[in-house]
Amino acid sequence: MLEKIYENIRKAILLKLAHELTHDLLYHGVHHTIDVETQAIRIAQSEKITDQEELFLLKTGCLYHDTGFLFTYHEHETAGCDLAKKELPAFGLTNKQIDIVCGLIMATKIPQTPLTVQEEIICDADLDYLGRADFFNISRTLFEELKARNFVATEYDWNVIQIKFFKQHSYFTTTDKKLRTVQKQLYLEMIAAANSPA
Repeated sequence: MLEKIYENIRKAILLKLAHELTHDLLYHGVHHTIDVETQAIRIAQSEKITDQEELFLLKTGCLYHDTGFLFTYHEHETAGCDLAKKELPAFGLTNKQIDIVCGLIMATKIPQTPLTVQEEIICDADLDYLGRADFFNISRTLFEELKARNFVATEYDWNVIQIKFFKQHSYFTTTDKKLRTVQKQLYLEMIAAANSPA
């Protein structure tokens, strides 16, 4: 039952994101939502999360976590929560379930503030790429997205932001701490070296 509801939500959200997100969202596109969903499922399995409702709400939170970009670039988490409150009752979710989904969305706001295991999982899934082989390719898309909005001008400036962010960020789940932390540290050293005077 929950799986069927989830598939209906997933189909609706991915279609909406694919058609309505602006094309200059090179990082925060539908591909990112699918990646976060995939990583959250992987982490949840590794963390031995088996409760079907918990998994259902976690995956739903992943689908909605960046839907706020349909409306705004700033405070997009709040906009995504508002959309979830508007749409999810039609799929049969209770107010309590929707509150959990909103908690998942809001937990991903930087700096991340997860209060539950599910929230820790979505936070790690959202920034999983920081310790992955495709880090530099994904980082480039975020740089281009921010540059298009005049939030950052040069790669040097972008690296300064990344270095600060890396130093403040830690994974929450045992799974991603083990799997991503070492590689993430190597990337931090590489970025710092690239920004150092010759």
